[in-house]
Amino acid sequence: MKLADKVVVVTGGGTGMGRATCLLLAQEGAKVLVNYAHSRDEAESVAGEINASGGAAFAYQADVTSQAQAKQMMDAVASRWGRLDVLVNNAGWSTRVPHDRLDDLTDEIWDRTLNTNLRGPFYCVRAAVPLLRRQPGASIVNIASVAAFHASGSSMAYAAAKAGLVTLTRSLARVLAPDIRVNVLCPGFVKTRFAGWPEEAFEKAREVTPLRRLATVEDVAKGVLFLAADAEALTGEAIVIDGGVFQLGRSR
Repeated sequence: MKLADKVVVVTGGGTGMGRATCLLLAQEGAKVLVNYAHSRDEAESVAGEINASGGAAFAYQADVTSQAQAKQMMDAVASRWGRLDVLVNNAGWSTRVPHDRLDDLTDEIWDRTLNTNLRGPFYCVRAAVPLLRRQPGASIVNIASVAAFHASGSSMAYAAAKAGLVTLTRSLARVLAPDIRVNVLCPGFVKTRFAGWPEEAFEKAREVTPLRRLATVEDVAKGVLFLAADAEALTGEAIVIDGGVFQLGRSR
């Protein structure tokens, strides 16, 4: 198994892409801290599924927008397993605000969007670095969005936050090398409950995607596994997972 005896923290691990990532990394032998802020039942269900299948996991509540809570989470994983090999910054938040409705993009939306999608990953990285530096081959995988490049998505604030996360990834990759690799995945439209998109939005996106299929949460999880376990020569890299839309354009 690619991650046998490795220890992983996945933020926002109870639902969607985080859930799929926790399950896949556990299948590859990792011990997993399943972080959540509000989705307690879902996170505990993921941890229970991993434990029931012979793996090792526990759910841990922490608000990643709090440096103190991020530090407490890393202390908890160190206390439980004595090490940390991989940090997956998956926790995110957005709400849909049409880009032309500037007055609807309130200070509250800006603050929550930037705090969760940009400040939170930095806090988690800062708290995790002392543990990660002890493990050869340590890796950080951030989850951004293709909105970082084409400036669309659920809101202008969300696109700006994810663009910031791509740049933060490259800055961190530079300063943490050679001890820790830092890369970022940029999913396109993935069918989850995130941001409350209606069903018809997913169908329209699928129809214009070159591969005629949307990326799934499992596709994203496989990308995380690749960057965490296989991509030993990659750092500072941004990989788009969107069925070809960004590179090839909409097919019609």
